[in-house]
Parts: sequence; structure tokens; C-alpha cells
Amino acid sequence: MAATNAKRQSNRWPALLDTAAFQFAEQGYRATTIRELAAATAMTPGAIYFHVASKQALLLAVYEEGVQRILDRLDAAVAEEKEPWARLEEAVLAHLESILDASAYARVVNRILPSDVPEIAKELKALRDRYESRFRMFISAIALPKERDATLVRLFLLGALNWTPVWYGKGGKTPRAIARELMAPLRALAGIDAERARK
Repeated sequence: MAATNAKRQSNRWPALLDTAAFQFAEQGYRATTIRELAAATAMTPGAIYFHVASKQALLLAVYEEGVQRILDRLDAAVAEEKEPWARLEEAVLAHLESILDASAYARVVNRILPSDVPEIAKELKALRDRYESRFRMFISAIALPKERDATLVRLFLLGALNWTPVWYGKGGKTPRAIARELMAPLRALAGIDAERARK
């Protein structure tokens, strides 16, 4: 591991990572080849393999960077917020802003599912779980009725969030307005008036 990290200190590593993120986001993992990445970065395939052992390892590095960027944005957004409902809304907004800013890294995390790359599905799932654990924590802190399934609430919410890039821009709503709309049914489930919650 230390040797791999030492190799990645090269100034070519960030360019390779950015290019791989862009290609994986645009074409998908399977359609992207090491030869294409080499041509796009003015490197040889051998030079790419100096940095990573395989295309799967490169995807894993891109995925890890993407998850970390979204996590950093989310953690910064909720850092000052103590009230559970407001904290969840800030997390929803940060997630939306991350996936709507057209970052190649965020699109890779959103587009490529662990099941798409069975060879490293376990590692990709672990990275996604690292992120989703934040939403588990935020949802467990809000006062949902006992009969509601918090796991399904989280999955429904993340599913709705991750589908947003497909239709975003057509309704003219801001990410903040979308976040409030997504939170409204959850607040209604808990008997919390949305207008009161904003004050």
C-alpha cells in the first residue's frame, strides 16, 4: 500500500484521476479503455499501470475521491446545525448540490453501481456505505413514527435525490427549494408543519 501511495505522489496522478473520472462518467466503466485514458493523458498504458494495478483499481480510486468530495461537502453543510430536522435538510441540500454541479466524480458515484463491477463490488459498496451511514445517523435522529421503517425512508430519500440530475432544470426550482419539497413528506409523516419548521 505504501508503495502504491508513493507512486501516486507523481504530478501525473491528479491528471490521470481527473481524466478517468470524466471518461467513466461520460462512457461508463466498461466502455472506457486504458488505451483511451493513456491517449487522453499523454501517457502510455504502461505508465498508467505504474500508478494502478488495473482498471478496477483506477475506478476504485476515482470512486473513493468522489465519495470523499461529497462527504466533505455534506460534513461542512451540517457542521453548525444541531436541530435534527434542519440537519437532515442541510444534508439533503448538500447531496443535491454535489450531484447537480456536474462534477465527473459525483457522476461516477451516481452512475456506476457496485453491481456493475462485480470484481470490486465489495469495495465500491463499502465506499457507498461510508457515505450512506451519514444519512442513517441523520434519519435516526429525527422523530419518525414507530411504525415507519427508517431504512426504507433512507433508501427512498437517496433514490429520489440520485434521480434528480435526470430531470433537474426543467422545473426551474433551486436545489434549496427541491430539498424543502423532499423534506415535506417526511415532516408530514412526523406531524411537523413545514412552515413552522422553517422558522
